[in-house]
Amino acid sequence: MTDVLVRREQAADVVAVRAVVAAAFASPDTPDLAPVEVGLLDRLRADDAWIPALSLVAVDPSGDRVVPPGQRVVGHVVCTRAGLDDRAVLGLGPLAVRPDRQRRGVGTALMYAVLAAAEARGEPLVGLLGDPAYYRRFGFKPASLYGIVPPDPGWGAAFQVRLLSPERPVPGTFGYARPFRDL
Repeated sequence: MTDVLVRREQAADVVAVRAVVAAAFASPDTPDLAPVEVGLLDRLRADDAWIPALSLVAVDPSGDRVVPPGQRVVGHVVCTRAGLDDRAVLGLGPLAVRPDRQRRGVGTALMYAVLAAAEARGEPLVGLLGDPAYYRRFGFKPASLYGIVPPDPGWGAAFQVRLLSPERPVPGTFGYARPFRDL
């Protein structure tokens, strides 16, 4: 496992975060095109759904101390405001780790940190679209187990939720922040 320091994103990190997201989601078929996740992140930052306390970076603490802090960013995760019908919940994503640091625990550290931060804020649940085999380790379960309908019914078991409160959620339809819906 890699040693990283997970902290809130700072203004000086924004450019480095964009670079990490671009590298993490780059397509070998279209290397000159910015991945959709980069534009999504930019639009999320400008949206009312953005929650600064839930935008976290993983920083390499062993980096050269002369290098500006934003250049040591090796990963990023964000949760933004979402809805479960008319109830406020969170949507997670994107989660990105620089390719040379993937499969070394950076994503795991970011996930545990953002879920702990969300729970400390009293948030009821987090929803995401992702690989069930990966996210299961963080307590995510298919949303359908709770009667939660994804924005796209075709997502099936890939749309998952993690409960952050002991109360079972009221069934309903999950809605991501507008920038997700505009994709």
